[in-house]
Amino acid sequence: MTSTARAAHSDTGEAAIEAPASTATDTAAGAPSRPARLAARVRPYAPDALVILVFLALAGYVTHGLWPDPASRVMGLNPEDQVLYEWFLAADTKFLFGDLSLLTDRLNAPEGVNLLANTTVIALGTLFTPVTLIFGVPVTFALIAGGNLAGTAVAWYFLYTRVLGARRFAAAVGGGLCGFGPGIISQNNSHLHMTAQWLVPVMVWLVVRMARAADPDDVASRRKVITSGLWLAVTVAVQVFIGEEVLFLTAFTLAIMAIAYAVTRRKWARRVAPGFLRGLGVTAATAAVLLVYPLWFQFAGPQSVPNGVFSPHYFSADLASWTAISPLSIAGSDASKKLSTGAAEYNTFLGWPLLLVAVVYLIWQIRRPVVIACAVAGVLMAWLSLGPDLVLNGKRHDIHGPYSVLVGLPIVDGALPMRFALALLPLVATVLVLAIDKAVRDSSWTIRLVVPGAILAALLPIFPAPLPTAERPALPQFISGGHWRECVQPGGVLVPVPLPTPPQPWAMRWAAAADAEFGMPEGFFIGPYGSRGKASMGTFKRPTSRLLEQVAKDGGVPAIGPDQLREAKEDVTFWGASCVVLVDAPHRDDLRATLNALYGPGTQVADAWIWKV
Repeated sequence: MTSTARAAHSDTGEAAIEAPASTATDTAAGAPSRPARLAARVRPYAPDALVILVFLALAGYVTHGLWPDPASRVMGLNPEDQVLYEWFLAADTKFLFGDLSLLTDRLNAPEGVNLLANTTVIALGTLFTPVTLIFGVPVTFALIAGGNLAGTAVAWYFLYTRVLGARRFAAAVGGGLCGFGPGIISQNNSHLHMTAQWLVPVMVWLVVRMARAADPDDVASRRKVITSGLWLAVTVAVQVFIGEEVLFLTAFTLAIMAIAYAVTRRKWARRVAPGFLRGLGVTAATAAVLLVYPLWFQFAGPQSVPNGVFSPHYFSADLASWTAISPLSIAGSDASKKLSTGAAEYNTFLGWPLLLVAVVYLIWQIRRPVVIACAVAGVLMAWLSLGPDLVLNGKRHDIHGPYSVLVGLPIVDGALPMRFALALLPLVATVLVLAIDKAVRDSSWTIRLVVPGAILAALLPIFPAPLPTAERPALPQFISGGHWRECVQPGGVLVPVPLPTPPQPWAMRWAAAADAEFGMPEGFFIGPYGSRGKASMGTFKRPTSRLLEQVAKDGGVPAIGPDQLREAKEDVTFWGASCVVLVDAPHRDDLRATLNALYGPGTQVADAWIWKV
């Protein structure tokens, strides 16, 4: 009977018909040719391949503004963070060649930057090192920006078909929402660590696999519980080096869902709990071994920070934003921009059509334990996204939310409240996948048409528009032509004028283009330079840096006396600098005159003026 059932249905629940072992034609014509056998083997996967191609095409459509020349294009709504991530990706190339230090001296010289205290996407940068070294870091950035979207959608599609047993059409709709929903599209404005969510479905699958294998009534062995725990630990470790905030949100959501699911299936939960907890113990022990040093370095190592750098009160979701359409969707408008802190944080903009449909189909399937778990987790994550105090239409009210009890807690403090809403995409998608799958299996043509049709109609307004991009200036010939080597040896420190800061990190492009072969002072990063060693964006400015910044801002040549000359010498000594470089900058002539007064006559090299110090 079991064999018959397996022959009658494929893994996705679709009907499968076994061909007889032989036919009269086969007897007459002999065994099928090798191409025929290969085609027969590949044919069942053709629909999956088509879905993958659609997701890749959609990712290309959304990010097409970066192509065909990524070096001259930039994310128009968040160019500063793109410069930051390009520098991260360039610095990450060192890992492939054996430089495993988690403290880099290529930024904020000489004190350096704690890579794990920043969202440095080390695993992605290491993986794409060949692309970076051959084609340049802007190409790597563009590939990851598009690849994260498609990869996340594909991973959820396979989870829905292979684990949930959903039909391919239903799974494709759900995967598309997970990979191209409003929050993910918004985060794709340079937040590579937030859009790299393709390991999340893998973690969900391993948890489900562990729970199924832990059921003593199942035929699965204890070995599968252990292997699930081991692989989950490895996946968690990799995700730490991609994006810890995504890992935190995933673990938080899964914990809520597990509790809610167990409450609805108490007998099953009691039966499974011993084996499942044993598997989680294996995961925890293995992950601890893999991550004990990196996590110590992140939270207690050099240049570590004791808290999150962003205020949860500022980064709280506006309650009105949940029913609004994202400005980055085809039906969105600029009027809704005021409901968020910026274009990279439209995490809650699901729109009222999708919310309405999700609630209706949630009620329709409310008896299913997995739907109940999604509902409980969704409500709590949405509530947490509102932050410590309720904000409605931009006005803050004295109504405290559950996030208020989390303010200041270690680890949680580093997660922005409004990003809790990103968990709603897969939760809502799961409810919709189950609704479509249930409908297409129904005998009524009305249900088979109305349910998917209503869902597609609700998704249409939030279909993503291409992300806005803009032109950016070409790199100085001094950098692109390799002339910087006349100024500083690889591993040395180059001082660009003006120095990079969080609001204006543009000089960091120079180091990124040179694959972080040289370091520079100051820069755009998270470090312990706030009051009493708390987190800050960037560092203190040295006197000479402050003087040059003022000239670049206001123009004019300041009076240079003994104090300024002494400070200029002390500063380049502190930085360990080899040379100071001026290319194209506001009030360039005044800056050059100031630098001549500080360090003596400069030398022109290509399109730059340099002062060897």
